[in-house]
Amino acid sequence: MMVDDGNETAGILPTSEDAFLGGQITIRQPKSGPRAGIDAVFLAAACPAQARETVLEAGSGSGIVSLAVARRVPGVAVTGVEIDPCLVALSRGNVEANTLSSSVRFVEGDVTAPSSVSPALGLSPSSFDQVLANPPFLAAGEARLPPHAMLRRAHAAEPEEWDGWLRFLAAFARPRGVLTVIHRVDALPRLLPLLNGRFGSVVLFPLFPRPDAPATRLIIRGVKGSRGALQIRQGMVLHRAEGGFTDEAEAILRHGARLDVEAANTHFLR
Repeated sequence: MMVDDGNETAGILPTSEDAFLGGQITIRQPKSGPRAGIDAVFLAAACPAQARETVLEAGSGSGIVSLAVARRVPGVAVTGVEIDPCLVALSRGNVEANTLSSSVRFVEGDVTAPSSVSPALGLSPSSFDQVLANPPFLAAGEARLPPHAMLRRAHAAEPEEWDGWLRFLAAFARPRGVLTVIHRVDALPRLLPLLNGRFGSVVLFPLFPRPDAPATRLIIRGVKGSRGALQIRQGMVLHRAEGGFTDEAEAILRHGARLDVEAANTHFLR
């Protein structure tokens, strides 16, 4: 499917070509959202995948998270599931452009659909070592949303849809499989109950925009079937007080470094 850089064509939004990880990955994505940014790169960096493991990304958009995981971890097998056919077409083109077709594939599907329709995706339940997601940040009704359906889905979800995202990830994670999600800090009261009975040993890793500012993003890690305690890590500051990214953030954003959310400085909650 052809992608037009100018006017909207065949239902696809105009696109731009953007580099990530210091140019290690270049993707085409819609000019006006859903656009990948810092959140996507940090989600990919926090995925603890190893060679020969299988990774499933729910809501893969233009594909940057899946591609970044595959670029950092040679030998990994990544599958992205995306509901929008235009984004699936873009992501498949991005796989080819980045020569990662041996490691990454994308399929069209609705991660919030009932489990009875999931076999149509061609995926085996309880088979993935790692499951990832960057779900819509807003609950429906919290903000005025753009008219385009693609943008509305990317920005907001009904409460039951958030449950659908976690149900999907739990269904396809293997026993003791690892969940990694990035979301807003203020969404935590809604998200934590959705993990109950699905993922335990939950780790919360906050991302602070500046040293003097409260965290606005959380990386959430969990293990399927675990009963371990909730842990809060010290987290990471993204920007120096005087401006510019910290060295730690720069290593992730520009050089594709891994983010170890299991690092020291832990507080335990039971």
